[in-house]
Amino acid sequence: MVFSRRMAALAAVVLIPLGIAATSFALTDSPQEPRVPARVELESGSPTPRPAPSSPEPTPSDQVVTRPPVTDGPSDDDDDDDRGGDADDGPGEG
Repeated sequence: MVFSRRMAALAAVVLIPLGIAATSFALTDSPQEPRVPARVELESGSPTPRPAPSSPEPTPSDQVVTRPPVTDGPSDDDDDDDRGGDADDGPGEG
């Protein structure tokens, strides 16, 4: 059987990823198990709260934004619907 270009391409498609996987596996470190202390001691004192730093300008969550007024009439948008013209005109075309 003659080694053709198709066989070479198939071998490359199979062997290159296998070679990468084998190299990656060979170069990985085996992690050690974490060491757990035999006894854990907690601090006996209660933590004291730290004073919050004062900021000269309010943060975005502190800013108040007023709502626009609610109206029952038609909104004042720039639709071209009531001017006539073609329905497929895009914005700026008239």
